[in-house]
Amino acid sequence: MPELPEVETVANGVDARIRGDYIEEVWFSSKREPMNTPPAAMAKALTGRTIERVRRVGKHIVFDFAPDAKSDPVQWIVHLGMTGRLLVADPAVPRPLHTHGVLVLRSGRELRFVDARRFGRMGIYLVEDTKEEAADLRGFQGPGTEPLRISRADFRKLFHGRRTSIKAALLNQSLLHGVGNIYADESLFRAKIRPRRMASRLTTRELDRLHGAVQTVLREAIRLGGSSVSDYVDAAGERGFFQLRHYVYMRTSQPCLVCGTAIRRTVVAGRGTHYCPVCQR
Repeated sequence: MPELPEVETVANGVDARIRGDYIEEVWFSSKREPMNTPPAAMAKALTGRTIERVRRVGKHIVFDFAPDAKSDPVQWIVHLGMTGRLLVADPAVPRPLHTHGVLVLRSGRELRFVDARRFGRMGIYLVEDTKEEAADLRGFQGPGTEPLRISRADFRKLFHGRRTSIKAALLNQSLLHGVGNIYADESLFRAKIRPRRMASRLTTRELDRLHGAVQTVLREAIRLGGSSVSDYVDAAGERGFFQLRHYVYMRTSQPCLVCGTAIRRTVVAGRGTHYCPVCQR
């Protein structure tokens, strides 16, 4: 499933290509799984809108629209699920199989939502308060705290005293949204913390190290376009490169890049988990 860096990369790529464009026509497939809002209602809400900005909130992509006195203020919220893609394409390029949504734009391009497994979701979010000065504070806020913005002190408070493994806590989207399996493993390695350690037993120093590791790993991954370990591609259909920088994720039995010890795999919180038994304690 795309995590924060992949979703950020897609959102930034879509924003760069279609910001300011006008939605002339909308099409949705007959498959009901990707629809959090009925297709007809969603098409009506989107048609005639000008795209003001495309951005990431947690693992969601949020489309902000220019104010329209004739219509309710709304946002379009897209979750990529396991295999979802948002692609900006020329209409002459055949639409891929498993295309479930198309925005036909005045510029002559199309924005396509493609999802083979149909775990992704699209829906309309009604913005109740448009008076906030900062666009980031309008409307949809996601289930948890943004990991790239959280302060060191607030990070400590979030995890201090939680009687669960630190890996499970990092994956809990109601706490810190956007971090998934890849970046939890990579952050814990850089912080030198074993995934099964109880969050409540981590010291202040360890939590501070983890805070820095999470933000460093996420920023590096964004800079390299995310990790393409499965189906992920960006808005132009290009793969990311951060998988080339993985220290532990999917490196079972390979030598640790720091100490040479074989990387181990276990299961924590129902997820395959990778760690170095020497570097992480």
